[in-house]
Amino acid sequence: MSTVEMEVFSNAQLIVMTILMFIGGEIFTSMVGLHLKRSKIITWNTEEKGTSVDQIQLTIEPVPNYKAPWFETQNDVSSPYCNAILHYNSIKFLSFVVLAYFLVIQILGVASVLVYLALFSSAKDVLRKKGIKALTFSVFTIVSTFASCGFVPTNENMIVFSKNSGLLWILIPQGLLGNTLFPSCFRFLICVLGKKIKKAEAKYLLKNTTKVGYLHLLPSLHSSFLVATVLGFILTGFVLFCFLEWNSEGLGGLNTYQKVVGILFETVNARHSGETIVDLSTIAPAILVFFVVMMYLPPYTSFLPVKGDEQSNLDCEGAKRRRKWIAKNLVFSQLSYLVIAIILICITERKSIKEDSINFSVLNIVIEVVSAHGNVGFTTGYSCERQLRPQANCTNKWYGFSGKWSDEGKIILILVMFSGRLKKFNMNGGKAWKLL
Repeated sequence: MSTVEMEVFSNAQLIVMTILMFIGGEIFTSMVGLHLKRSKIITWNTEEKGTSVDQIQLTIEPVPNYKAPWFETQNDVSSPYCNAILHYNSIKFLSFVVLAYFLVIQILGVASVLVYLALFSSAKDVLRKKGIKALTFSVFTIVSTFASCGFVPTNENMIVFSKNSGLLWILIPQGLLGNTLFPSCFRFLICVLGKKIKKAEAKYLLKNTTKVGYLHLLPSLHSSFLVATVLGFILTGFVLFCFLEWNSEGLGGLNTYQKVVGILFETVNARHSGETIVDLSTIAPAILVFFVVMMYLPPYTSFLPVKGDEQSNLDCEGAKRRRKWIAKNLVFSQLSYLVIAIILICITERKSIKEDSINFSVLNIVIEVVSAHGNVGFTTGYSCERQLRPQANCTNKWYGFSGKWSDEGKIILILVMFSGRLKKFNMNGGKAWKLL
């Protein structure tokens, strides 16, 4: 959630923010990386063969017409070069599949939101009262959800749409497909396309995930366990939320169906974009602790037993890790950095903690820090009603809790967010966490 009111931004500013979220998302940046990888392969082939890039490309074009067995059975001198061509074609095919996945899902999402707004006046009336254009809202919200940014053009986040279950259903898959379920869905898409087109390239990609080097393309076993893990976490959070908050004030005014959809939306967002339909400060501490754990875990965490080829790959990497054991021992764990950041923030905000202990509780600070580290966006906000010494000029505002922090505290939180991005880069893909 933003630390400022979102409705202060003009339509043009929202468009600029949309562009930044669009090109800053993890899937988009990974796609750019694939194109850079292709250019490196072309450069390598040029140096090896002593030919121009145009000649390399002319040689590559006819290759897709050959079937995979041709590459596997050839033992002549040109076989290594043919394998290099297959590797290049596979990377090229992979980059186009990522592009199609990236664009199609978001275009369908934007179209679905526009259709929903056209059919249900209650949601469109909210935007009309706030002066937000339907198209801007649709594109901004879908791009933000898919990229796991957590921004919504309204000050109240998704609370004003808590009764619009159809809109929540549209956003739920956007958050999943753009984050934790991306590797599994992406691998399934390659399998489907491989049966119809580009069979050799698809087969190569599915069997050589480590060699391809695309962090989001996981081995088959890992992809399967990832789906089970994600659904398990969602089910656990859903049951816990229903048990503790079914009759809570935050879900007041909703019927049974709306509560079910709203709780599912809230649980899914605990590991994704951080969008919310309830005031987090009002829900049970047990749920907040569960959310803290979900936000801390990397997106591709799974209950994954390591065996077979994956164990061999880990053994090969073991030698490199052993050569760097001294440096690794000098580096704290991610959890240690978070603890240090929380301690420092408690020091910088010690005056507020003493004078406004309910708003500035340690649990609220922990939620804000872990949420920033996981790039989720959940926040308990700030409420004037929770002040021990009420201030006459205090007004309730729907912005992030960190908006009330000191400059020093905000700087520490910014550093925590940077460390969270590095964590995602290092832990995703083949380096994802395994819980078993």
